[in-house]
Amino acid sequence: MHIRRQIFVKSPDCQQVFALQLDPSQSVLTLSGITSLLESSSQRNSLSDFSVALDGKLLNGSTRIQVSKLPSVSMLTLFPRLRGGGGDGGATGAESRDCYLNMYAEKKPDKVDPNEQRLSKWLNCALSNEPLAEPCVIDLLGNLFNKEALVHALLSKRLPKQFSYIKGLKDMVNIKLTPVAGSDGSSQDTTSSQFQCPVSGLEFNGKYKFFALRGCGHVMSAKALKEVKSSSCLVCHADVKDSDKIVINGTEEEVGLLRERMEEEKAKLREKKGVSKKSKNGAAVVADTGAKVAKRQMDDGNVNGNGITVKKFKAGDKVPVNATKEVYASLFTSSKKKSDFKETYSCRSIPLGRN
Repeated sequence: MHIRRQIFVKSPDCQQVFALQLDPSQSVLTLSGITSLLESSSQRNSLSDFSVALDGKLLNGSTRIQVSKLPSVSMLTLFPRLRGGGGDGGATGAESRDCYLNMYAEKKPDKVDPNEQRLSKWLNCALSNEPLAEPCVIDLLGNLFNKEALVHALLSKRLPKQFSYIKGLKDMVNIKLTPVAGSDGSSQDTTSSQFQCPVSGLEFNGKYKFFALRGCGHVMSAKALKEVKSSSCLVCHADVKDSDKIVINGTEEEVGLLRERMEEEKAKLREKKGVSKKSKNGAAVVADTGAKVAKRQMDDGNVNGNGITVKKFKAGDKVPVNATKEVYASLFTSSKKKSDFKETYSCRSIPLGRN
């Protein structure tokens, strides 16, 4: 005896439910069989746009259900398929993964124009990064500063570690920059130089080597110093030595030579101060020693206040005949050593054992 079984089909919008009658002689139910039942009915034409679940179990093309194990009434639910999300040719896994990784990829810093970087080093203060403005100074390694910014950093003790060798005004040189003709040197334009060599006219922009003279502070190009060989400044005619030339923003090798020169100068200065201090201390020691010797001689009676040598009177030198020297001397001085005397709290002048 075959049990009559029904399958109620629930539409996706849940607004319509209809029943399908199963063939009592059918033993196995498949997805294609359900599709045939729906196509034979007037409700649905195809299941290609839907996912099918029978009594909550999702069905696919390989699903085979024993009809004998089905309840008398079952519920078939249709779920519309969602378009996109892969498999439709719109996107691939590789593209999705690449987009995901790019979201968290480390951003590379923007490339810096080497010309702008060079100009910034020559036209701006190495400390505040503001445009150079008079008065300007240079340190012993060739770095350019606005004097106000550098002095303020020294006073507030906020000088960066890279400039820790600058201890005061003696470690900086006041320089005199020559403005370009027609410019007062105060322009805020950061794309071109506002200064030039006073002799050759070359622009102060990093394309040419420049030197600052420690004596007078004038800044001029290496080309001018090479072509016009002179032992004095080409502007003010002050005496110039090779050690007075400081290359501005030099190469690593040039900065290394400047650093060695700076260390040598500081070592010589420390040595000079040490010798001066030692000589002063030696003179003080000699004077102090002489004063002590003179005082000792005066105490012993060998030298009086006028420097004349005299002999101090001693009671033992005038001992009468048949008198004991120690006993006679005790009449004028104590017969005991000072180390044997002990003062009392009531009288400091009378030693113990004498009262």
